[in-house]
Amino acid sequence: MKKWFVFILLFGMVGWVLYDTIDWQSGEETSLGQMPQEINDPEGEIGLKEGNIAPNFTLETLDGDEMALTDFRGQKVFVNFWATWCPPCQAEMPHMQELYEEHDVEILAINLTETEPNVEQVDRFRNDFELTFPILLDHDVSIAELYQIQPIPSSYFIDTNGRIHSVALGALTKEMMVQRIEEMD
Repeated sequence: MKKWFVFILLFGMVGWVLYDTIDWQSGEETSLGQMPQEINDPEGEIGLKEGNIAPNFTLETLDGDEMALTDFRGQKVFVNFWATWCPPCQAEMPHMQELYEEHDVEILAINLTETEPNVEQVDRFRNDFELTFPILLDHDVSIAELYQIQPIPSSYFIDTNGRIHSVALGALTKEMMVQRIEEMD
């Protein structure tokens, strides 16, 4: 039953991405392509486009602490949305760990916890991959929805001023990660 759920979820995500991509390419705004009202302020400062202030969030970590994006203002931040069952996410994690150890960047790995069998699975994954950066738990995927995440992995690179420097859809190599980090303020 779980295999079918994962298959249907993946099929749905791919369909959603294709649908949204076609709408963006046509230049027509749809409800999928529009920014949610709560993250569009009058000055256009907070949003999901490059140059916007990244929407703040607060999530529980795998260790039971709470972290907010604004806690890292003044630092380069790599926000990554992922799940343990996602093969591209699995491929990306060792590169993220190396980046975390070798470069001046904070990594906030936001797990789509609602899609996981349980939190213990996430903890096993962290231990298996020997990850030392914070793992944040998006229990109800509300932050993934706020950031309009599709597909996973998806990443936001946020500069020292809290502005979105770049967005990456899909898995990144270590070289791609390093390049984006080095380009930021």
